[in-house]
Amino acid sequence: MQCNRIEVTNFRNIEHAEVEFDSGVNVLVGDNAQGKTNLLEAIYLCALGKTFRAAKDAELVRFGQEECSIVQHFEDSAREQVIEMQLGTKSRRRVLHNGVNLARTSQLLGNFRVVLFCPEHLSLVKEGPGERRNFLDVAISQLHPAYIRSLQKYNQLLKQRNSLLKLAETDRRTFDDTVELWSTQLAHEAAYLSSVRYEYVKALNAHVGEFFAGMSGERESVCVRYMGKAHVDEDMYADREYCERAYLRLYMSHHDREIAAGSTLWGIHRDDLEIELNGKYARIFASQGQQRSIALAMKMAEGEISCAHSGHEYPVFLFDDVLSELDAGRRAFLLGEITDRQVIMTSCEIDRTSAKNTILVNAGTYQRKEI
Repeated sequence: MQCNRIEVTNFRNIEHAEVEFDSGVNVLVGDNAQGKTNLLEAIYLCALGKTFRAAKDAELVRFGQEECSIVQHFEDSAREQVIEMQLGTKSRRRVLHNGVNLARTSQLLGNFRVVLFCPEHLSLVKEGPGERRNFLDVAISQLHPAYIRSLQKYNQLLKQRNSLLKLAETDRRTFDDTVELWSTQLAHEAAYLSSVRYEYVKALNAHVGEFFAGMSGERESVCVRYMGKAHVDEDMYADREYCERAYLRLYMSHHDREIAAGSTLWGIHRDDLEIELNGKYARIFASQGQQRSIALAMKMAEGEISCAHSGHEYPVFLFDDVLSELDAGRRAFLLGEITDRQVIMTSCEIDRTSAKNTILVNAGTYQRKEI
C-alpha cells in the first residue's frame, strides 16, 4: 500500500499544495513550524478520520477561511483509490471514497492503513494506561472496522450506566429496575472488545520480542501481556461467552461500591498492557533508552500485524521527527527495517543516505529536491 499523491487546500498553514510520493522513503525537510507535520496530519486524517493532534474540524481550517479540503490518491494491491474530505468552520464534514459519499467517517477505516510514530509515542511505556489503550484502539480499528463501532457503542453504554450510578443516590428504585438492562448490554460489548484486544496483544508480543531482541543484540527480552478487567485468567479472554458472563457478574455484584464511586469500576475502559523487560516491570525498571526501544518495537510490530492481516501488504509508515529523538543505534535499526515499504517522515535535516524522495518544506509550500 502506498500514498501516491495528496492535494491539500486551506488546511492548517497550507494554502494549497500538491505533493507526490515515491514508493520508498520520502523525507519532508524544513525548519520547525513550516508545515511538515501538518502534511502528515492530513495523510493520517484520510486513514482514521481523525488527527493525531487534538483538534476540532474548525481548528484545521486555515485562518481566515471557512473550509479546507484534502484529496488523497493511494493504491493497494487491488487498485488505485481516492479519498476526498471537506471540513469547515460552519459546515458539516463531507467524506468520499472513490466518489461515494460516506455516511460516517468511521467507514474510512481499513481502506488506507497507516502506522504513525511520533515523539509522544516514545513515552508509550512510562505513561498511564490510557496511552496504551489508545495505541490498541488505533491499531485494531484499522484491521477490524467492527471494532470501532463496538467501542463507540460501549462508550455510549458506559456513559448511560455511569449516569444511572449517580442517580442511584437519590432514586434507588429506578437504578434497581434498570441496572441489569444496561449491564447486560455493556457486558456483551466488553466481551467482544476484550477478546479482540487479547488476540491482538498475543500477536504483538511475538513481534515486539523479535524487534527488541534485534536492537539489544539478543541480550534482553521483552514480554507484552493483555491486562483485562474481567477478573478471569488471561487465556479466557479468547472465550467471549465466558467473558460476557464474567463481566455481567461484576456489573451485578458490586453496586454499593460503584454507587459510592459514581462510576463503573470494571470493563475495557480500565484495560492496560503489562510490559516486562527481563521479567521486571518496564515502566518502573527500564531506562529511558530501553523504554524508547520498546516503544519503537511496538510501532514496528503494529506494522507487521497490519501487513499479515492484509495479504502481506504493508501499511504506510508516518514518522514525525522521531529520528532526532533516537540515538545512532536505534536510528540505524529503524532505517534498516523500513527498506521494503513506503515511509513518509519529517526531519529538520536532509538525509542523504536513505531518502528516495526529499521534499523541502517552507511556510506551507513543498518543493521536491534531487539529492
